[in-house]
Amino acid sequence: MTSYQTAIEAMPRLLDKDQNALETFNRKNYTASFLRRYQEFVPAFDAIEQLYHEVKEPEAMLHNMAQALTDSALSQMETLHRRGARDNALMNFNMQLAVFVYPAILYYKGDSSKPLTQAIQACWKEAFPKTNVQPAEMEYIEKGFHRKFCYITTAVCTTQGKPDDCYELTLLRDYRDGYLAGLENGEELISRYYDVAPTIVRHINERPEREEIYTGIWDKYLSPCIRMIEDGRNEECRLLYMQMVYDLQDEYFRENRV
Repeated sequence: MTSYQTAIEAMPRLLDKDQNALETFNRKNYTASFLRRYQEFVPAFDAIEQLYHEVKEPEAMLHNMAQALTDSALSQMETLHRRGARDNALMNFNMQLAVFVYPAILYYKGDSSKPLTQAIQACWKEAFPKTNVQPAEMEYIEKGFHRKFCYITTAVCTTQGKPDDCYELTLLRDYRDGYLAGLENGEELISRYYDVAPTIVRHINERPEREEIYTGIWDKYLSPCIRMIEDGRNEECRLLYMQMVYDLQDEYFRENRV
C-alpha cells in the first residue's frame, strides 16, 4: 500500500458517529483514551508527513486528506433521516474534532500537522458553515481538567456563538478561581460540581431542544450570576450557581444532590 493510500484510507476513520466523544472526555479517562486512539493513527500521520515533503503540491494533498474526512462525516449523516439525529451527529463530530482529531494531528508535531488542521478547518467550514471548531493541543485540553473547565457555562456560551475566551466565561472562571476557590470549602464545592457537570451537559446535548434549554439556563441563572459578580455580590452568585447545579442535576442527572 502506498503512503497516499495509507493516509487517505485512514482519514475517514478519525470520525465515527457511533462513538460518543463525551464518554471519555473527563479528567479520569481523557489522556489514556486519547493516547490509545492516537497510536492507531500514527502510521497515517507518518504517511502524510512523508507525502508533505515529497509531493510537488503539498497543499493539494492536504486538501484531499481534509476532504476525505469531511466527506466521511457527510456520508454518515446522510444515513440519518431525522433532523434531530443529524444535528446530534454533527455535534458529536464537532466534539470529536475538538478533543481528538485536531489534538491528535497536533500531537504528532510534524511539519504537516498545523497545515493539515488548517485544511480540515476550511473543508469543515465549507460543509458546515454554522460550525466554528478551533484546533487545540492535547496538552492544553488535559491541563484544562486540572484548571476545571466551566462545563455548563461553556456549553451555554457555545450555543450562543461565544468564543472560549469571551467576557462571560473569563469573568466566571476568575470568580471560580478567585472567590470560590478561596472559601473554606471552596475546593470541595468545585470538585463536586465537576463530578456531575459533564454528565449534565451530555444529557442536555442528547435533547433535540438543547438550544432552548441552554437559553433558559442563561436567562434564569448565568446572566443574573454575571450581574451579581459585576456588582460585587459574590455570595449571592454562589448560591444561585449552586441552585442551578441542583436544579439541572434533578432534571438531567437524577442522582443524589451534591
